[in-house]
Amino acid sequence: MTTTVDTMELRLPPHVGQNVFDDNATMAAALADRVAAMLRHAIGRRGQASLVVSGGRSPLPFLRSLGQRKLDWSRVTVTLADERWVPADHPDSNAGLVQANLLRGPAAEARFVPLYGGEATPVAGLAACAERLRDLPRPIDVVVLGMGEDGHFASLFPGIDGLDTLLSPGAPQLAAATPPAAPHPRITFTLPALLDARNVIVQINGPRKAAVIEQAAEQGEHLLQPIAALLRQNAAPTQVFFSPAE
Repeated sequence: MTTTVDTMELRLPPHVGQNVFDDNATMAAALADRVAAMLRHAIGRRGQASLVVSGGRSPLPFLRSLGQRKLDWSRVTVTLADERWVPADHPDSNAGLVQANLLRGPAAEARFVPLYGGEATPVAGLAACAERLRDLPRPIDVVVLGMGEDGHFASLFPGIDGLDTLLSPGAPQLAAATPPAAPHPRITFTLPALLDARNVIVQINGPRKAAVIEQAAEQGEHLLQPIAALLRQNAAPTQVFFSPAE
């Protein structure tokens, strides 16, 4: 599905839907509407819904907008695609960001499952994190991801140890990851865990990210650009929400 506006469209594989908007505010509101509708549908069909979101600055308008949408948030379980291994009150915490921007107003009634558990390292926390996620309704109803200018999503960065395995169908649900030059080690969902979903949405903005995702779609070098592995898959319906504005 494509929203027609007076702006560019992306060169993506035909099975990947795209929704293109003139500006980031319009995109954030439309994405919030779409995700809220998906969550309402899941609650109506199954009595509960699950949502996986990403941290960072780019999704903040979307998260704030979604948190004000009216639905039965008490039936929604929210978790993160990845997390820096820091407590929720740390300025770099994705959990803290989601709690401050999404889980307010109507969405405060949602159940939040953090990835960080206080262990010394992500490796030490993997088992406990997996246990916390056991009650996450599966398949996940909606996964909303961002993408970096290096083609990473979640904490699946080019150059991390074992990337090929983490993008492969047999990967475990969770992995520890230390991105190059990053200040914190991380825990992340692997690609097959994220694709255990009814809907996957990638939100990007700006010409640089547009060039990255188009290059990944055309060249398919998934070890250099992890986003290419996501675009190439057919396991989960995937859409891209895009605004050319920085």
